[in-house]
Amino acid sequence: MPVSVRGFMLLPMVILWFGAAPAAHAASSAEVIQTHPAANATLGHQENFWIRIAHTTDEPISLWVRPYLHGVQVRKVLSNASLSYVGSGEALGWFALTGTGDVDEVRIMAGGGKPFREWELSRHPVRLHWTDGPDSAGPAPQWVEELLAVEKARYAEDAARRASEPVPAGDVTLFSGFMLVIVALLVAGIVIPLRSAWKWRGGWKIAAAVPVCVMGFVVLRIIVDTARDPTSHNLWPFEILMAAVVALACIGALKLARRFMGAET
Repeated sequence: MPVSVRGFMLLPMVILWFGAAPAAHAASSAEVIQTHPAANATLGHQENFWIRIAHTTDEPISLWVRPYLHGVQVRKVLSNASLSYVGSGEALGWFALTGTGDVDEVRIMAGGGKPFREWELSRHPVRLHWTDGPDSAGPAPQWVEELLAVEKARYAEDAARRASEPVPAGDVTLFSGFMLVIVALLVAGIVIPLRSAWKWRGGWKIAAAVPVCVMGFVVLRIIVDTARDPTSHNLWPFEILMAAVVALACIGALKLARRFMGAET
């Protein structure tokens, strides 16, 4: 009976496959050991629900808390980012609804590995209701402050480590090329409209002056705002890029209009 023999031979493989599937994430575990406020509480507008998590893992993972209501994930929330955790210890999770609503379950989710995967570690029943009113849970307890301080120190260490790592030559070349393009566009976005405004007459001169004013306003605003707050224009190259493209597009459209109307010499 060949079919029976084949089935008998495949049976151990099937058992091993199903036995190995749940074990894929068995090396990581997490549980809720404390919350603030209590698991049955009413919270104010966008007030945080803090969760103290005990974890054990033999591989680097990230940890998140996800709110659920009647088995469906609540989407309109603010929630924590996550550091990478390995070994045994504690982590801090939090979330807050962005409007009024209810949550009846919190799930602890893990993410990590190559390729990246995300899976559930544990569930914790709650009865939480968010209102439009002020915060009602009172000041955060000491364990929240302590875990926040640990997170802040970890983020600072990670930033310092990344800053000390050598930048690949390819990235340096790409960045240098990008900055050269930005400088070229800045010069072109000012010089070409200025030249047009100098050469043209009448209404054409006024029209050509508009892109010049736009470029001047953008550059001046970046200089003034950065002098007040160095972090106010972290994406200033893209601001110049967009302003220069708009200025050059305006001059290009004006040149086409002049040619169509016979004003181009």
